[in-house]
Amino acid sequence: MGLGRSTYYYQSKAASVEAQKEEADLRDRIEQIVVEHARYGYRRVRWQLKREGWEVNHKRVARIMRQESLQCQLKRRWVKTTDSDHGYRVYPNRLKGVKVSRPNQVWVADITYIRIVVGFLYLAVVLDLYSRKVIGWALSDKIDAELSVEAVRMALEQRGTVKGCIHHSDRGVQYACQAYVDELEAAGLEISMSRKGNPYDNAAAESFMKTLKCEEVYLWDYQTVEDVKERVPYFLEEVYNQKRLHSALGYCPPTEYERAWQRGYSAIHPGRDRRL
Repeated sequence: MGLGRSTYYYQSKAASVEAQKEEADLRDRIEQIVVEHARYGYRRVRWQLKREGWEVNHKRVARIMRQESLQCQLKRRWVKTTDSDHGYRVYPNRLKGVKVSRPNQVWVADITYIRIVVGFLYLAVVLDLYSRKVIGWALSDKIDAELSVEAVRMALEQRGTVKGCIHHSDRGVQYACQAYVDELEAAGLEISMSRKGNPYDNAAAESFMKTLKCEEVYLWDYQTVEDVKERVPYFLEEVYNQKRLHSALGYCPPTEYERAWQRGYSAIHPGRDRRL
């Protein structure tokens, strides 16, 4: 027909926005299915979508589940596997047997996504495991090393000297890359990583992300990047850190709990060491 390839594949701006919205809707529905049926793999998820009227093939479902870490993790007997899917060094889990009894003893870090109308933003956080306080965070439309580095730099600026503190995260490339490792080593932090495919090794960070989603993200109909940048920092700094009662802290807000430790006492809670 004499048409160029670029002309054949051309999409108007409106069509492009509609395609992005459809992709966001599909990702959201897949996450809901996986939350409800934790053992579903991409094949069962695809069939559930088909029953609901979604026209999507199994390869697309598998890609989305892989990108958003929604793949089913089966328990198996001990099997020798590679430590990671990237070429960076993977560090051992240093948290086993550690009793957290003060701030700046253990930090935990994680990344999640936040949906807007035409796509996603990514949030990286660093928590102090003793108080569950958010001490560093960063928002970006890209999930890369710069995102995680910005979050840990905020934590270091707030906390000052933290030599000997354990920094725990998953094995994602954002935490294993050289830029991030250099930041941790320069501050004297000891690097710790979860076992592959085991979310329980970073349970506190996972629990925080669930709180964020259930008590903030799912309650607000974010439309734009500006909506997220306005609401999420407010929730982290003013609501979660200052006001929200935390069951693991004897129903104290994180900031109040740290202040109690600084004064030489804290709420007594079974199962955790306390400075009395």
